[in-house]
Amino acid sequence: MKPSNALLYFILLIMTSCGQPKVVEPEVYTYVEESHSYAKPNNAFITHLKLDISVNFETEIISGTATYDIKNNNSTQIVLDSKHLDIESVTADGKETEFSLGAKDKQLGQALTVTIGKNTKQIEIVYKTTKDTEALQWLKAQQTADKTHPFLFTQGQAILTRTWIPIQDSPQIRLTYEANVKVPKGLMAVMSAENPKEKSQDGLYHFKMKQPIPAYLIALAVGSFEYKAISERTGVYAEKTMLTKVHDEFSDMDKMVAAAEALYGKYAWDQFDVIVLPPSFPFGGMENPRLTFATPTVIAGDKSLTSLIAHELAHSWSGNLVTNATWNDFWLNEGFTVYFEMRIMEALYGKERADMLALISRQDLDEELESLKDTPNATKLKLDLKGKNPDDGMNSIAYDKGYLLLRTLEETVGRDKFDAFLKQYFKEHAFSTMTTEKFGTYLNTNLLEKHQITFNMDEWINQPGVPENQAVINSDKFTNVKRTLEEFLTTGKIDTSITTEWTSQEWVYFIRNFPKTMTVDQMKHLDSAFNFTNSSNSYIQMVWYEQALNHDYHGNNVDQKIEAFLTSVGRRWYVETIFKAFKRNNRLEDALKIYEKSRPNYHSVTATTIDDLLGYEPEPEEEELLK
Repeated sequence: MKPSNALLYFILLIMTSCGQPKVVEPEVYTYVEESHSYAKPNNAFITHLKLDISVNFETEIISGTATYDIKNNNSTQIVLDSKHLDIESVTADGKETEFSLGAKDKQLGQALTVTIGKNTKQIEIVYKTTKDTEALQWLKAQQTADKTHPFLFTQGQAILTRTWIPIQDSPQIRLTYEANVKVPKGLMAVMSAENPKEKSQDGLYHFKMKQPIPAYLIALAVGSFEYKAISERTGVYAEKTMLTKVHDEFSDMDKMVAAAEALYGKYAWDQFDVIVLPPSFPFGGMENPRLTFATPTVIAGDKSLTSLIAHELAHSWSGNLVTNATWNDFWLNEGFTVYFEMRIMEALYGKERADMLALISRQDLDEELESLKDTPNATKLKLDLKGKNPDDGMNSIAYDKGYLLLRTLEETVGRDKFDAFLKQYFKEHAFSTMTTEKFGTYLNTNLLEKHQITFNMDEWINQPGVPENQAVINSDKFTNVKRTLEEFLTTGKIDTSITTEWTSQEWVYFIRNFPKTMTVDQMKHLDSAFNFTNSSNSYIQMVWYEQALNHDYHGNNVDQKIEAFLTSVGRRWYVETIFKAFKRNNRLEDALKIYEKSRPNYHSVTATTIDDLLGYEPEPEEEELLK
């Protein structure tokens, strides 16, 4: 029977409401001014990128062409960002055109200004990367898990995509992309796009990302790895020797996606896969759409550290779907994502586990506030990073103060109202960007005023520190952990039967709460009982090694273990925590000796942070080796 028009409308309405968020192109483009990109998108901006590139492991260079579809608001120029790139030629609608590179800036690179006509639809840039390209990490075979083939990965956040692609490198400029990538035969290439599941015989790979994303989410990895599905829409890539272990560790990924969708709406990116990279990867994870990049340090064998996967999945809504317009608004990406991560973990593993994670987050925040006590403006959620590297704002303030704000909001207005608000927020702003000010207005209109609720957002956003009006988080398990620690400190004894069922979070909380008065003998007693120095859990290793440095403990070959850890792991959070402990405990000379050995294994993101921390100035040949 042929349906009536009314029925057709109803069917379309149901399909729209139940389907994925639509990519709706706005009629008017108004971009806010920002300090971390030379692009002038209100004049002309990129809408689509086509890459045709070759990856050469012998020269450690990516070369090829980048073709851009552009929209022009009556301008005769389009400005892109470029850093440490060799720009060979530029054409506009197929004809050679003039271009110029501006003055070099240490953080921003150079403005690449291309002459266009008012009706120009497309430009093409022939280019190649150089030895100074910061986004790329080229790894020798011995730096990988299998030790059989070289490896390459990119890291674009925050403003490093411009170091391997000339691009308008601003989070508020969204584009679709496609790519043809040639790699050596026998290797696989994957991107933040539709990906292959098997190696190509000829080393040629083709990619397409149909949803518009900001440039920092364009990502590439090349190496000898394999794919193993978890479900129709989830799976993992890893080197052969790690594949089964990674698959087992992340086997709850599809459940995580289902839990996230139940909270805040349909997953918008079709596929959610994870690739585990070599240990030099500088972050825990990077939320590249369709393909999260992850550190091997989360492979603990018991799924105890997989909240990181929940975090990167949550970015599929907060960050990838609705993106901070500038890096001054970074908390909109990370504070929301930590909140969402906790809700996913609660849905899958219960409120107690989520609250343990939240309390560790709260402890991280207290430590960050203490470290920034001499620069209180740095503890505001709305940042002012002009003239600074956006990485300076990627700390616990954005993540954990942002989370605490949202948890306080939830407890103030009620979870049901807050969930309805967030679901509406993600739906209405899908595939767009958000400023802190715009979010404040939206919050007032759609939540606070709507329900006649008073809440002082200004003291959270624009004032230093944490307001007195804040959510109080409790955990019975952590209360028991504290009691166990206090009993040990009082009696010198610990009942190991109490700890047999402890999770990683409980162990981390136990170790992090050692008092300053903890003695070397007490450290030795605990190490003998639990063998912390030789733990296979990287999180426990990090906090134990920090405490060993804090308490001048040298037993159980811990000094050698710390050095081995720092030379084999490149995750910035872990590395920075331990080097800070060296510096804090007047062991800078020891730190520098280790750092000279470990630095060549680090990505530039990690190396730059530790250079600043230790006051290290590399020799030119060391810089060459790092690149």
